Amino acid sequence: KTATCMMLTSSVLLLGLPLALDTRSCIASAFHCPASHTGTPRRALDIWSRSASVSHFLASHKDRPHIGTNKVCSLATAAVDITEGALRDVATFDEWAAIHGVQRSDDFELTSDESGDASALTSQDIAAGSPLLYVPSEMILTGTAAREELGVEAAAAEQKLAKSKVFGKMEHFYIYGDEPKEVASEASDHMAQFYIWLKILKEYELGEQSPWHPWLNSLPRYFSNGASMTDLCFGCLPPYAAELALGEKLRQSQFFAALKEVPFLSSETKNFDLAKWAYSVVHTRYLDVPNGEISLVPMADMFNHNAEPNTYIQFDEEGNCCAYAACDISAGDSLTISYGDAFNPSKLMARYGFLDESSPAQFCKIIINDPSQELLDMGYDVSRLLFYNTGDISEEVWDVVLYQELKKSPEEQQAFYKAHVVGDVRTKQSYHEKYFPQTLAALQKHVDYILIELDDLSQHSRRYNIDINPRLPLILSHNTFVIATFKRVQENLKSMR
Repeated sequence: KTATCMMLTSSVLLLGLPLALDTRSCIASAFHCPASHTGTPRRALDIWSRSASVSHFLASHKDRPHIGTNKVCSLATAAVDITEGALRDVATFDEWAAIHGVQRSDDFELTSDESGDASALTSQDIAAGSPLLYVPSEMILTGTAAREELGVEAAAAEQKLAKSKVFGKMEHFYIYGDEPKEVASEASDHMAQFYIWLKILKEYELGEQSPWHPWLNSLPRYFSNGASMTDLCFGCLPPYAAELALGEKLRQSQFFAALKEVPFLSSETKNFDLAKWAYSVVHTRYLDVPNGEISLVPMADMFNHNAEPNTYIQFDEEGNCCAYAACDISAGDSLTISYGDAFNPSKLMARYGFLDESSPAQFCKIIINDPSQELLDMGYDVSRLLFYNTGDISEEVWDVVLYQELKKSPEEQQAFYKAHVVGDVRTKQSYHEKYFPQTLAALQKHVDYILIELDDLSQHSRRYNIDINPRLPLILSHNTFVIATFKRVQENLKSMR
């Protein structure tokens, strides 16, 4: 697959993995869904040893080749070609993974589509709770380990990155006024990703001498995430999505600028195309672990995304990664996890480069510059200001729009805010009823504007050649998906007049 990855929450290991439960309440983690998996993680080997279907995968950990060595893997046959049309060698990676202790159930298969994108599926019916995959800790690249290995030599690069800040200008429509917005990217909170990125570049430079070569050679070459987009792409996206995509591009430029301070990489490795490829590899495939760790897990990065996934992931106390069926899975189904942001397809597209059509809702695109603390208290957050695919509107949208409308009457605005803070539902409802015509009109104005803007952007996008601009079909699909939701909301609002 082109851009597959996992994210994990702070409380558990997989960020926002709703497992066919209540869509909004279960953005917790695959590790807490279903409830039977909420306890302390069991040792992975103990779990797998009790499964007859995978017992033949178990081998002695003492005799297994250690992935941390520089031993040349005999399976590697060629240097990694990162050109966008290059084929991925998934078969050799699969053999390499098995040699180094990755264990898969008999039901777990890797498949490739016509475009060469690879992903995991099941060949047989699987019962909920069944083990699917085991990846030993030695196979996992972590930000901590990369920093321990490279930190001394990369200290100057880290300092430069910590101090860097880049900007990009965008025009944003605000429901309460038009004004330009400066998009900034600070990379100081992405140090773990930076070090894994350096590790990827170092292993790439080693070529066949790298113990990671078969995995590197199985990775995607073509990406559609924000870091891979062009200025033309940004110009075809609505403001919110364009801002997210541009943020990825800006961060990538910060990483690349810091390469000048890295002494252990050759000038040939410090080229933009290679740096861009490695950036996309890291940022579309890493996991956020609760203890703050950042990890890349070969084979586990083959799971695709779904807002209601059928697979969950768990790490044991030794750092081994395990995957299990979160529900009964039918033969032929893709094995899916959640990459997080189940209600934000625009964010998933910007980071991973795909459109999540399984998303039941999305950010309503009400953008307010520098929101106050009171606005944040009212629910101004992209994960709460939602338009649903059914046309329904989240309560927070009504609250935020009314709060903004009440700026004309500061005393009433404060009374409404205080009622919200103390949970005075009756008072809040009285304000909503009193000012419903104004709130409805403001919301209709916003929805109408966004739909006009999206229609203009779609027409603008269709003027360009997709052979020269291959990411445009994704952008058009994204815009069409947003339009469909906003039209349902528009019809819902019309029915309220």
